[in-house]
Amino acid sequence: MPRKPTLKIRDKQITSRRLVSAVGSLLAKKGFKGIGVNAIAREAGVDKVLIYRYFGGLSGLIATFGKEGDFWPPALELAGGDLQRYSHLSLEQRMSELATNFIKALRKRPLTLAIMAWEMTESNELTRELERVREQSIMEFFQLFFMKDQVRVDLQAIIMLMGAAVSYLVVRSNNIDLYGGLNIGSEQGWQRIEQAILTISSAVVKFG
Repeated sequence: MPRKPTLKIRDKQITSRRLVSAVGSLLAKKGFKGIGVNAIAREAGVDKVLIYRYFGGLSGLIATFGKEGDFWPPALELAGGDLQRYSHLSLEQRMSELATNFIKALRKRPLTLAIMAWEMTESNELTRELERVREQSIMEFFQLFFMKDQVRVDLQAIIMLMGAAVSYLVVRSNNIDLYGGLNIGSEQGWQRIEQAILTISSAVVKFG
């Protein structure tokens, strides 16, 4: 008896998830140098032709990993679990909560931190694909929650600068404890950083 279409769809979903998981597994084990169609297919235990059939090739699979593989925190996580509540916060609260949630999200994603560190030293099709996913996610969040704010300062540049500082410090906290005398290897150090971000957010609102 022929297999039902619903079973074929489910099989495709299961195989797709295995391939996406295989990307994360190989990145964790070997970094970008270990990523390739053959290696991913072996890791997932499937025929490599399915990478082309389901994702259009390696780039499409990497993009899907970036969107679905828990690589980058989604908008819901950055907004603290409630998009509606977040949208009604003051500008100062939205800025400080975004930074705090971003810190927490990155610190619980060691693979993401490793990828971000690798991106600083090597550039290839895979790193650029993940960079596109990240950039799209960041800009969508900014346009959704900050475009409506009427301030005299360059809010986009300020928020992106804060995000860059957080990204760098979280990545560096994987190999060092002190940065400028601040203990980024301790919870107390991160509490100080979060308080500093709150101060900056308050100043933006006051002078913006």
